This record gives sequence, C-alpha cells and structure tokens, in this order.
Amino acid sequence: MNLKNFSFAFLTKLLIQLLLVVFSFSICNAQIPSGYYNTATGTGATLKTALYNIINNHTVRTYDNLWTDFQTTDINANGKVWDMYSNCTFTFVSDQDNGTGGTAECQKFNREHSFPKSWFGGAVAPMYTDLFHLIPSDKFVNNARGNYAYGQVTNASQIFINGGKIGPNTYGGVFAGDVFEPANEYKGDLARNYFYMVTCYENQVASWESNDPNGNAFLNGTSYPCFETWALNMLLAWNTLDPVSQKEINRNNAVYAIQGNRNPYIDHPEYVAMVWAPSSLSAEPSNYPANFSAHNIHLQWADATGTVLPQHYLIRMSSVGFASIATPVDGISYPDDASNKNVSSGLQSAWFTNLTPSTTYYFKLFGYSGSGAGCDYKTDGSVPQISKVAN
Repeated sequence: MNLKNFSFAFLTKLLIQLLLVVFSFSICNAQIPSGYYNTATGTGATLKTALYNIINNHTVRTYDNLWTDFQTTDINANGKVWDMYSNCTFTFVSDQDNGTGGTAECQKFNREHSFPKSWFGGAVAPMYTDLFHLIPSDKFVNNARGNYAYGQVTNASQIFINGGKIGPNTYGGVFAGDVFEPANEYKGDLARNYFYMVTCYENQVASWESNDPNGNAFLNGTSYPCFETWALNMLLAWNTLDPVSQKEINRNNAVYAIQGNRNPYIDHPEYVAMVWAPSSLSAEPSNYPANFSAHNIHLQWADATGTVLPQHYLIRMSSVGFASIATPVDGISYPDDASNKNVSSGLQSAWFTNLTPSTTYYFKLFGYSGSGAGCDYKTDGSVPQISKVAN
C-alpha cells in the first residue's frame, strides 16, 4: 500500500468523524426556537390545526438522502445504528440494504416507514421521505412487519430478538387482524410518530383510510380525531407507558436541523392529551396565586469531630435574639416544629420555611447522642450560632 495514499485516506476519515461528532454535539444541545409554538392555542381539533400550521411546511428529502440523514438522526452512543426494531449492532453504510441479505435478523438495515407508505398512497411526497416517521430498521423485521398496523399481541406467530412480535390484535376487541407490536421501550416513540403524521398532514389524512385494509382498520377517514377509537386509545396508552426520552429529544433536534420542522408531541408531551383527550384534563384554575415569594432560610454546617460523635443535631430558632433560645435539657426530646428541627448526622443542612420575609431569625446548633430519656446534648463551651434574614 502507498503510504501517502494511506495517510491521506486516514486523515480524511478522521476529519469526517470529527465533523460528525461536532455536528451531533450541536444537535444534542439545540433548543426549541424562541416563539416556535406561540400560535399553538386551544384544545382538541383547534390545537391540532394550530400545530399543523406551524409544522406542515418543511424541507423535502430525497429517498437516497435518508441513508446519510440516519447518521445524525439515529446514531447510538457507540456510533452504530439505533434501530427500534432490533437489538442488532448495524454499521452505517456497510450494513445498509443493498438488495441482498436480510433473510434473518442482524444482516442488513433498511428504511422503514413506521407509518406504512401504502396507507398514504405509496411514494408520495413529502410523506414518503418525512424523517419523523422514517427510521432505520432491521431488514428482516421490516419485511415481516410489512404494512401491518401497530397493535398488541397475546398469541404471537413470530417473535423478534428485541421483543417485537406479530400476531392477531388483542387490543380494544374490535380489530382482530394481524398486527405488529413493537418493544415496550419504543411504543411511545412510535405513538408520537403517528400523532405527528396525522397533524403534519391534516389536510390529507381524511383521504387515506381506503388506501390499504390495514390503514382502514387504524384510521377513521377524518381529519380529527383521525384514528379509530381502539387505535387512538392504544396510542394514548403507549404515549403514557413510554414517556419522551433523551433519545427522542436528540432525534427531534436532528430532524429539525435537516427538515426545518419539529414534532410538537416531543417538545410538548402535554399536547397529546390536549389534542386527543381534552375531556380528561381537569378544569384550569381561574387565577394565579397571590403574594408569590420565598420565605425560607437554608442552614449548612460541617459535622462535628472528636472521640464521641453526635448522632443528631438540634437546631433551635428565634425571631427575637440569641438570648431567647433556650438551652436544651438532657433527657428531653424536642419534636420538630416551627422553631426546632432534628437532623441526623451526615446530612449537614436544614431548611426553615414559611418565615416572614425581610425578618431576621436567630439559630443555635446543638449536637446530641441518644434519644428520648437518653438524650445527651453538647451545651458547654461556645455553641454555634448564626442569624439570617428570610428572603
């Protein structure tokens, strides 16, 4: 091998890796743009339409772009592909589907439409390449899933390595056809993918119901609530079962950097209930509380040292002065109240709350061992004392 060519190739590869690290770091530290959701108001269909108007206009990717996009949207901590359909360790580029392999798990990964493309009519832009529902997935599992709806399975005909399975649907008691049940740890991710899809494409989703029998079983032919009742209840349950994770937040930021729009149900998980279950929300309070302020004092100390160590500390407080703080008497316990706090050795701090703001309070700190009639307080010498103004 020519050493010069080898060195150039090595340096080029190293530079690419460094750029990917920097890009990934910037994505992970991205924030929701200021004012992005300012127009997201109301509940139910009103809020859903407001979110549609915020997210529907975005950059459309090509299908080939996705292989590169996955390298920032779905990269695991080990630099490998983060696949929600398997526990396999796929390498970007070298393990992507090239038309061969994929006859068993962990051979190849490909591009999965978690919201099946047949449901919205096939290779139709922009849904066909929308990264919010497109994920890298094990080719074998992807092919087995096909265009099945998501559901829950009791008697599986096929079980995959990470716990995903195929079999008759047992959720809701309405649709009993075959479905694909993903692993529990990703059910919320996929539910929020679906909430995104019917929001981002609110102007089209009502026409999708008749495109595919599996889609027909899941969608109800409306722009709101979009889903059959059993399917909506399941997605809501999955959203609760598997809350938004850091993985989803990072992915949301990465897709935003590429497409220029966001998944509002990741940024604001509360929108799920506000859109699809507004009746489940308690009544909003009429007003804010009054006189909002902090009336607290935080005390800290270092534990005493010596041959005999205290087991506890008694902090005594007065709003008059140090002289008004009585010295504790051996053999008597002083229960916690507004002016006394008992703290175990090792904690080295205590809070006094519900105090009058701008008022000076005085404190003395006594160490003691034993309890009840066996209490023995350290009272001789200089007792630690401090005064502080409540804020």
